[in-house]
Amino acid sequence: MNGGAQQNKLAQLIALAGEPSSEKRRELLREITDLFFAHVEGSNPRELELFDGVMQSLTREMELEVRAELSERIAETEFAPKGLVRSLAEDDIAVAEPVLTRSPVLSDQDLLRVVSTRGQDYLRAVSRRDGLSEVVSDVIVERGDDHTLGVLLRNESANLSRKSVELVVDRASSNPDLHSAVVDRQNLPVDLLNEMYFVVEARLRETILAKNAALDPADVQAALDASRKRIATRDGALPADLNEAERHVRALIARNEIKPSTLVSFLRYGERTRFLVALAELTDIDFNTARLIVERRQMDALAVICKAAKFDRTLFLTFTVLILDNGEGMGKAQEYGALYNDLTIETAQRTLRFWRLRRDTGDVAAA
Repeated sequence: MNGGAQQNKLAQLIALAGEPSSEKRRELLREITDLFFAHVEGSNPRELELFDGVMQSLTREMELEVRAELSERIAETEFAPKGLVRSLAEDDIAVAEPVLTRSPVLSDQDLLRVVSTRGQDYLRAVSRRDGLSEVVSDVIVERGDDHTLGVLLRNESANLSRKSVELVVDRASSNPDLHSAVVDRQNLPVDLLNEMYFVVEARLRETILAKNAALDPADVQAALDASRKRIATRDGALPADLNEAERHVRALIARNEIKPSTLVSFLRYGERTRFLVALAELTDIDFNTARLIVERRQMDALAVICKAAKFDRTLFLTFTVLILDNGEGMGKAQEYGALYNDLTIETAQRTLRFWRLRRDTGDVAAA
């Protein structure tokens, strides 16, 4: 159909727009949509503009169900009328969702207008787009609720800036609803992944260790270099007896009088701060990381640092019994012993490199 005939056909169809029957109006929109699909690839810009104007005009008069049907039909069309798609993208969510999720016509600017002004349903629809850009993801992270962030994180094709991922990890640290989405994300920076170790449940800690075991050494170093710019300051006030404990432990080290058995004595006699200082010194981690592990009674994390330091299994189990201090350690000795045996030194040392960053970047002073 040439341009003149096409315009005549459009004129004939638009003349029917005054038809009061909703079913007739629906048929009219379908006819125009069919006409568009039949000739879109051969249409010139002027004809596409005409289609756009006519379809926008008709769509405004249609019921929600009809608009939603049209949105679904044109959602994946590369040459869909831009004005129409933008209009549908800001319609009721039942209408907007197909184009927000899949339309290649929408630009980042179009998407930014939506995610900056609309509600969470719209942000979730945009979060599912293939290849979502960082600039759009940044706004979603800023405005999205936890459900929305979960949708965004599970979209592996969505691009997130380092800043956005750090914000997500910070939020996830205190929100269990986000733990799985963060840890399971395939391209999460591994240093940020390891920050999650101390707050997630055992199943997810196992996932983190498995990912660490599979890392290429070059990737580990790159992640470490990137992470040096991020210094944690959320660990709380230091204990009042820290300075005295540090002086005591360092004096023992200077005289070569500190050994793993010394730590057992500290624990047994209730000298918790001295134990933590000594544990940090012998495993080369910072005080706050050691405190985090012990205060939260994370025996799997304790296994990591003890294994990396090549402490023997018996010493680790002794620490466990004394830290738990309620019979639980004795009751689970076999389970913790098996955990310790199964953990390789290589995986433990690789994981510990991320935890040591806190020491290398001066976290203790910052806290």
